Amino acid sequence: MKLITSVLIAFIFIANLVFAQPAFADKPKFLKNPDYIEVTQSLNQLKMEQEAQAQTENSNPEEIQKKIDELEFQKYALETGMSWGQCRNETGKTLAVYGPKPKFDDDDYEDSYPYDNGLYFLADGQTTKKKWDCQGVYLPSDGQTTISSNGQEQELAGPVAIKVVDGTQLIVKTNQDTGAFEFSIPPTQSLKAGETNWFIPNVPQSAIDTRVANAPAAKKSKGDNFVVMTTNPAKDTVKSDTSPKAQPQPQAQPQPQPQAQPELQPVAPKPSYLNRR
Repeated sequence: MKLITSVLIAFIFIANLVFAQPAFADKPKFLKNPDYIEVTQSLNQLKMEQEAQAQTENSNPEEIQKKIDELEFQKYALETGMSWGQCRNETGKTLAVYGPKPKFDDDDYEDSYPYDNGLYFLADGQTTKKKWDCQGVYLPSDGQTTISSNGQEQELAGPVAIKVVDGTQLIVKTNQDTGAFEFSIPPTQSLKAGETNWFIPNVPQSAIDTRVANAPAAKKSKGDNFVVMTTNPAKDTVKSDTSPKAQPQPQAQPQPQPQAQPELQPVAPKPSYLNRR
């Protein structure tokens, strides 16, 4: 009887380990994400400011509510487990972006690399590759943009690094009137040299434009036009995949030539024997 009781207790204990969620289970990974912590803090701060401004006459509840909605949307994206951001360059220039640490052939140098990430260069019209984490955008020394801080819009000048929150698809453009950088999602955090372990050089946009694009870019969609080069021994030609193919022209069928009719020769009348005398 004791043996049966012991086996039953052991079975129940094992079943609890297999089917029941243990109390010491790890917390969701997104709770440890620095971006999630930052967004949550900014969101709580904005809500406190919203409550404080609601008691004043010069408050602008619509503007603050708009920023709260944007941060709540970013927070939701982080809670889904998205651990990378994506950047698209529509500035008309080369865009410097931050990504994962570069890989080197020399293992010793890779181990001694002093920064937390790498600085890459994204060509105009390109988007960083899917699942390649675009962590930030570099604003050159002669660049300007607008950043949201404490619920207020503030002018920001380079050189600084603007952080990209995980789960964000950021599009960077250039204002045609002012030349300032414009972001599809208002940036909330900027980093200066010495404030973070990122490489933030003090160079203008002209220096960025001289760099070869090396950021991993996404492939073009099937709808884009591609040009295919074909080599001909006699002459090189260029043709487009999207151009309509020439339809073969039907060959003219040879018409039968009319046969020549034999020429009729005049026939001499035969002599009549009836008139003979």
